[in-house]
Amino acid sequence: MDARLTAEQEEIRRTVRELLLKRCGPEEARAAVRTGEGYDAGLWSALSEQLGLPGLALPEGYGGVGCSVTELALAAEELGRALAPSPLLSTSVLVAPLILALGAERQRAALLPLLTSGRLTAALVVPGTALATALALTCDNGGGWAGGGRAGGVQARRVGDGWRLYGEAGQVLDGHSAGLLLVAAHAGGYARSRTLLFLVRVPYGEAGGGGGLVRVRQTSIDETRPVARLELRDVEAELLGAEAGAADVGVPSVLAEVGDAAAAVLAAEAVGAADRVLERTVAYARQREQFGRPIGSFQAVKHRLADVYVRVRAARSAAYYAAWAAAAPPGGERVGGLALAQALDALRMAAGEGIQLHGGIGFTWEHEAQLYFKRAAGDEAIFGPVHRLRGRAADMAGVFTVDGPGEQRAVRG
Repeated sequence: MDARLTAEQEEIRRTVRELLLKRCGPEEARAAVRTGEGYDAGLWSALSEQLGLPGLALPEGYGGVGCSVTELALAAEELGRALAPSPLLSTSVLVAPLILALGAERQRAALLPLLTSGRLTAALVVPGTALATALALTCDNGGGWAGGGRAGGVQARRVGDGWRLYGEAGQVLDGHSAGLLLVAAHAGGYARSRTLLFLVRVPYGEAGGGGGLVRVRQTSIDETRPVARLELRDVEAELLGAEAGAADVGVPSVLAEVGDAAAAVLAAEAVGAADRVLERTVAYARQREQFGRPIGSFQAVKHRLADVYVRVRAARSAAYYAAWAAAAPPGGERVGGLALAQALDALRMAAGEGIQLHGGIGFTWEHEAQLYFKRAAGDEAIFGPVHRLRGRAADMAGVFTVDGPGEQRAVRG
């Protein structure tokens, strides 16, 4: 196995980094998150039209580039370095693969070219705060997280030839600005309980939604990752797939596959952020003087930075392997959640040490070090804390088996 990046992959990394250096510095990123969309529309157009990032891992038949999750992860790593706010995660990593896997041909032909071009952005709507559960990152997603037939969640009801949605979602990535919503809803009640996916098109220019849809942008830990609360009140929707009897087949398993690939991309993004904050901290340690010498020359500081370096390098290896595994044929191992746990742990450590070694300035809102720490905390809040990501990975690997009530035995191969 040759683990080196190909010339094409290196070119993807280089071009994305050069564009972000020109268009997405710290001040540009801060200004972008305060816009109505929560990102720089001009930068998103450049990423879409010049580099083709939204369609990087989608088939050429739908306007995509035809690359794999690995190339998408490399692009995400560069976006993570700049903390560039964009709808790439919600549109191309979460929604587009679900439409490709489960959508009817007419739905794929109508929607995927728009998504790959960047002209249409999308958001995955999951009831409550169950995104990590729906993607099977922190636990099995076969339960009633979509509503379970009880009050709460999002419920779907058949009305004539169409469907109507009722419910609320409290943590939707880019949900306030997306032109297309892919809603996970419970249908069938107790008799035929199942989770289905529905398409909700938001008319252009209706930021609030309209037609029974209420969208409110929420205050989030990480303002570069905007989230929204959505209320669906008798909202007209279209079933994703051919028909109800067939559309629910494999929905949890496809969500789990998409979740694994998304975790690999998120891990690469976190590695890029960790690498950048480490670079900034090392540069500052070489410049800042104490007792007549740079603080980077003190052995204690060297040890702390060396520990961060080792964590970041290990996390990068894990993220690359997870992206490669996600791009492998179906049925392979799913290690995205474990790679994400290691990457978020490395980012939290790198950002924490960066804040400490920057001294008083590192704690201020004017400095960018705190933004990287918030990215780690925000991603843990949305995609699951590190210990639960690792716990899920341990369960999937069969690290523990249950012998009896309250007893666990480690499995030794």
